[in-house]
Amino acid sequence: MPNDDHVTMLGRGAAVWNEWRAKHDDAPDLSGAGLRGLDLSGFDLSRADLRSADLRGAKFCDADLSGAHLEGANFFKTVLDGSDLAGAFLYGAQFLNCAQLVVSRNWQSAFRDEALGCGASLPGRTPSE
Repeated sequence: MPNDDHVTMLGRGAAVWNEWRAKHDDAPDLSGAGLRGLDLSGFDLSRADLRSADLRGAKFCDADLSGAHLEGANFFKTVLDGSDLAGAFLYGAQFLNCAQLVVSRNWQSAFRDEALGCGASLPGRTPSE
């Protein structure tokens, strides 16, 4: 279950969210959140728990998803252009494909299943926290 305060904070826009993130070191809990169709471009979602989140049709252009836990999230028609996926956990991601992945930054260092090799070597398997 997501933290309702964190979901509400997302609705206030990238500037407010990013300022809040700069003041709080806690990783946001957005696990299982319904974020379908939201424009989260430019949001700092680094280290966020987005496990099993509904990200269908969401836009993450230039968003920071480094170290985010995205296991089991639904990426159907999700836009990741320019997002930073350094060290993100993508195991079991649903409807994510290479065309979506390769337009992001640092995707090669994301922990992902073999189906998302996309012509690059896979980093060593690291269990999710």
